[in-house]
This record gives sequence, C-alpha cells and structure tokens, in this order.
Amino acid sequence: MPEISFYILSSDEERLRSFFCCKLIEKAYRQGIFCYLLTDSDSQTRMLDNLLWTFRPNSFIPHEIYSGELPTMGNMVLIGSLFPPDVWQKLVINFSTRTLKDLEKTGRLLDIIDNHPQRKQEGKNRYRYYQQQGLEIQTLQI
Repeated sequence: MPEISFYILSSDEERLRSFFCCKLIEKAYRQGIFCYLLTDSDSQTRMLDNLLWTFRPNSFIPHEIYSGELPTMGNMVLIGSLFPPDVWQKLVINFSTRTLKDLEKTGRLLDIIDNHPQRKQEGKNRYRYYQQQGLEIQTLQI
C-alpha cells in the first residue's frame, strides 16, 4: 500500500499552490525520483508544464506532457490529466480533484490541498476515501 501525504496550504491562491507543486517536483527530481503529476485538465497540464520551465530561474526539471504514449526516456517527470501509467507510479503528485482508486502500484501519493472552499472539500473527500480503505495518511500543514 502507498504512503499518502496531504499537504495543506493556508492560502487559497491557485498560483501559490502551483508554485508549491513545482517545489515538490523539484525536490523529488533532485532525489532521483521521476514522478507523475496528475492534473484535472489539458489547460491545467499546460499551465504546470510552462511553470516548471520558469518557476525558478536556474532550475531544470526534465518533463513531458503525457497523452497516453510513454516517452522513450524514463528519466523525466510526466504531467497529464490521464491516470498515471504503471511504470510512473513510484511517486504520484495529485494536483487534481480526483481520487486515485487503483493504488496497488503506487509507492507514494502526495496530495496538495489549499484553503479554497471547493478544493478543500474535495480534498476532505479524498482523505476520507483513503482512510476508509485502511490507508495511513500523513497530514502536513504548510
């Protein structure tokens, strides 16, 4: 079963949530972990794709948008609104409002919630689902 961590941000600004997500991805990349970033939509995917190139001036995180075909290189971050492919489930960062139901192959799941009322409620629903599955969840206030 996966390790699950919920990051609870005190702000309700989407921009700050996006920057925090990029920082998590950068931290994983520096540790040699190539994660999958799950988004809600193609527009959100493109926004985070662009932000990963610009959020920090000297940062370089190899990444690619996932549209159903696996990249030829395995050492990169994938971003997409499709559920993660089997081989990219060592670390999944959930930036979406969706609950991951098939967690047998997932090593670690990071879920980012901010203080926006709708996203906060959706996060509570995901938390409750994982809890009902008997999974241990770590909560981190940021």
